[in-house]
Amino acid sequence: MKLLQKYFGHIFFPIVWTVIILILLALPGSMVPSEQGFSVPQFDKIVHICLFGGFVLLWNLYYSKKDISPRKKLRIFFTVFIIGAVYGIGMEYVQKYFIPKRDFDQGDIIADLVGASLAYGICNVTLLGI
Repeated sequence: MKLLQKYFGHIFFPIVWTVIILILLALPGSMVPSEQGFSVPQFDKIVHICLFGGFVLLWNLYYSKKDISPRKKLRIFFTVFIIGAVYGIGMEYVQKYFIPKRDFDQGDIIADLVGASLAYGICNVTLLGI
């Protein structure tokens, strides 16, 4: 994890990842490839897990390099997790109401939460030693 921290702990990476999520989830449905082209069942759920797991991981890598107490880092990590969860849920509603040919999918929300939760747990264990 120290290697990831060294190379991905700069503010550039979490900001770019956050923007990538926004762009991908704001694409009109006509621009999103169908799952029929992939042989992996529920491929879109895997993508959501990776997107929001990456969100939490990258932001926590950035904050883990800050010279602050472990207790404060734990609070920041939890805040990043909550922001990731709200971002994922919010983007589903954005897709439902504002993006043409995109649907609201509770399964995507669950996948977003799974990804954010896994990354939160991994960061707590590996970066904070909890």
